[in-house]
Amino acid sequence: MQSRACDTESEFEEYANSANSASPECSSYRALEKQGYLFFSDKSSAALKPCMWNKRSLQGGDMCYKHQFYGITSHRCVQFTPTLKCNQRCLFCWRCMEYAVDEEEECPPETILARIKKLQKKSLAGYNCILPTSTATKERWDEALTPNMAAISLSGEPTLYENLPRLIDLLNAEGYTTFLVSNGTRPDVLRRCRPYQTYISVDAPDPATYMKICRPESDFWDSITESLSLLKDRRSAIRTTVVAGYNDIDPKGYAKIYQDSGADFIEVKGYMFVGHSRKRLKQENMPEHSHVRGFAEEIEKYCDYRIIDENTLSRVVCMARR
Repeated sequence: MQSRACDTESEFEEYANSANSASPECSSYRALEKQGYLFFSDKSSAALKPCMWNKRSLQGGDMCYKHQFYGITSHRCVQFTPTLKCNQRCLFCWRCMEYAVDEEEECPPETILARIKKLQKKSLAGYNCILPTSTATKERWDEALTPNMAAISLSGEPTLYENLPRLIDLLNAEGYTTFLVSNGTRPDVLRRCRPYQTYISVDAPDPATYMKICRPESDFWDSITESLSLLKDRRSAIRTTVVAGYNDIDPKGYAKIYQDSGADFIEVKGYMFVGHSRKRLKQENMPEHSHVRGFAEEIEKYCDYRIIDENTLSRVVCMARR
């Protein structure tokens, strides 16, 4: 999976409680639908699911750290993936990866674009402001039904979807601000994608640590390095998920990777002990925010990036060039 680090301990609490069994059904369509996934077609694994922050913002509550860092309005954000396939098995991923969802064919990008608002409305039906139990205001409900942000980051590795460049072009033309989150293993696809902001996950300072924590199908280190070289020419961010005792090492190594990439932003973010990652890691592998910030401060010593913001609740630090 790509770097799937949740924003708070409660963000995937429902998921952790309902999907903590490593049975053959843990990644089936039916099981995922019970967890709130809505699929764009019967034969593909393209799926949509609002995050906790979307629902919280819809009800007038807090927005996610991306609002704080980048100005994203959480209740107007659609979180989805064009495929649940992945070429990594990251230890810290909250998803079940023991059994993969079968995909008969790719969902056409035109179908995803045509259904995205309909599925978003369906997924948020319980928050409709006309319902007596709803705590959403009419203004925010109306805004939620006209999303303007597309986060291609739900799960899986989106660059394994061959029509990704076309999909992003369609979303851009429709007026969406597009965020693409990738593990960087397919630079040939990334090179043809033009999202508003490109995220690449960098969860190791060296190839050996990468193989240990991301457990890829093959050694993609050189491919990730090539993907990072593309960031100089686009608005971009690198996300590092810090797993205590695994990859919180060699700050100088991370600093060199960041420096060479030329990314606009760096997110150093703490791993959360939730979901199926609890079968692979331990509670002590989840760092406190102070540990995450301290590690970012060590990285600062070896590069031009400086801490410009942080969100304690999400255990994330944002860095940018001096």
